[in-house]
Amino acid sequence: MQSKVTLSFDKQIIEEAKVYAESQNMSLSRLTEYLLRQVMQQHQHKVEEYPIADWVAEVAEGQAEYITKPKTRSAVRKDFYEGKK
Repeated sequence: MQSKVTLSFDKQIIEEAKVYAESQNMSLSRLTEYLLRQVMQQHQHKVEEYPIADWVAEVAEGQAEYITKPKTRSAVRKDFYEGKK
């Protein structure tokens, strides 16, 4: 089943990603889906460990910047106790 999602990216990234997707004979939507599928199959624990980090840096022509929300106290506590197991 197909669903739509709205994402926001820097305009320059979008343009470069479109060019890259076209060079791979795919749409930007399919490229995004492929990359997300790769992330979900890898089961990394930190975003910096994802295999797409190098690709993002290449397309962005610079270091990738990951904007994350700070963890809540309950999430930090949960991570701590799960690490003790």
